[in-house]
Amino acid sequence: MTKGTRGGGSPRIQHRVLWSTGTTAILLLRRGTPRRRLGDDRTEGEVTVAITSRAPAPGGGVSAPPAGTSASPPAGPPGRRTAWSEGVQRLREAATTEPGRLRIIGAVLAALIVLFGTVSVWEISGRATAADDVVGRSQPLSADAASIYRSLADADTTSSSGFLLGAQEPREVRQRYEKDIANASRLLVSAAANTGGSEESREQITLLSEQLPRYTGLIEQARATNRQGLPLGGAYLRYANEQMTTQLLPAAQRLYEAETRRLHTDDDDARAWPLGSLALGLLAVAALVWAQRRNYRHTNRVFNHGLVAATAASVVVLLWLSVGHTVARSSLSEARTDGQESMKVLNDARIASLQARASENLTLIARGAVLAEDKKSDKYDVDFTNNMKQLDAGLATALRLADDEDGRTPVSRAADGVEQWKQRHAAAREADLKGDYEAALPQVVGDDHHKESSGAAFDTVDASLELAVAHEQREFTRAAQDGIGALGGLVTGSAVLVVIGATAALLGIGRRLSEYR
Repeated sequence: MTKGTRGGGSPRIQHRVLWSTGTTAILLLRRGTPRRRLGDDRTEGEVTVAITSRAPAPGGGVSAPPAGTSASPPAGPPGRRTAWSEGVQRLREAATTEPGRLRIIGAVLAALIVLFGTVSVWEISGRATAADDVVGRSQPLSADAASIYRSLADADTTSSSGFLLGAQEPREVRQRYEKDIANASRLLVSAAANTGGSEESREQITLLSEQLPRYTGLIEQARATNRQGLPLGGAYLRYANEQMTTQLLPAAQRLYEAETRRLHTDDDDARAWPLGSLALGLLAVAALVWAQRRNYRHTNRVFNHGLVAATAASVVVLLWLSVGHTVARSSLSEARTDGQESMKVLNDARIASLQARASENLTLIARGAVLAEDKKSDKYDVDFTNNMKQLDAGLATALRLADDEDGRTPVSRAADGVEQWKQRHAAAREADLKGDYEAALPQVVGDDHHKESSGAAFDTVDASLELAVAHEQREFTRAAQDGIGALGGLVTGSAVLVVIGATAALLGIGRRLSEYR
């Protein structure tokens, strides 16, 4: 449709609706003067396309613009663009040119390499710290907790042995008891200073610190009463033993278990795979290989020195990370299975032997005054039998875990000592059941005429187990130190190599960019 105005020589505007919807129309506007000499109504002048909005006509049609309408009103000022939108626009414009694409590739490669190095340094630092804690904090605390338990159990055993000897108590027996108490007190102070934020450990240390003086007071009362020949001394000693078995030793056991759990937590943290570092390393190497392949396809140049150097640096870090952590993990696993687990079994066996010895002594002291749950058997004799079963099982497990001759020899010697101990205890127990206390006593504690007493067999077992524990402790420390050594230098080396790799990647891309200048 075309509409316009006629008039000699005066400008006129023609418009034509090119396209319309219910509310919008596109108009072709033509402004010019008539060409009378052509004998028609054609005009010449400029052509304008305008988009106009109109209200819908009744019945759903579109109302036509009024005749003589000129161009649509000018649009308002454009909206202000944000820095983000401008940056995105520039990035899009840069991506349409090869230099722009190269700059983007170089930035992404450098960022990937730096991120790979940052995550590697962070993860390896955490694992190295955990490995250091295993050797320098967690394992020593666990070993100290086990020593506290052994010292308390040995003190209880030694006190009962000294009670049996009465006024003839040798000085070395008294010194051994005092050494055990002093060692337990010293280790409690050390554990309180180094246990850190473990609430459970602090509770057990507090309980032990409160109960230990009460126990030693009961022992002194029992010794003093026994020296006076009063039977009340045995009651004091039994009450002291009850305090030890129901208060002190369970608290020491809980302390040992808490510190052992912390040791296992640190060990798990040290052995955990650095999955983030490995994934980013593979991604960075893949991106570098892709960039070099793209460079070859665009230039037919086989190598870009900068990208090759960046790839080599990234591969070295990735391999160093993988191999170093694998070696560290293997060494720490060896320390845990061959060292820590063996020490735990040996410590439990040694504790069982100490409890068995205390029960053996108390069997003579109580002389049937304390019955077991069946109300028929002697409680301490039943406890001795149970403790010896635990000792046998522990020695069998320790012998199976021992991985060298130095570890098997003391365990085998302890097993032989247990067999002698059982035989001598049976002979002493037979004499005691017959009412011959005077014959049973030297077979248990020993004297000039009874060198082969059950006490001597116990000393053999205890000394052998002490040697076995010391050997496994050395094995644990050696293997754990190897694990720490495998991670040594990895943090610094990774940081240096990734800086070299990122710089080389930027230089390699910069070399390509220089060809466009």
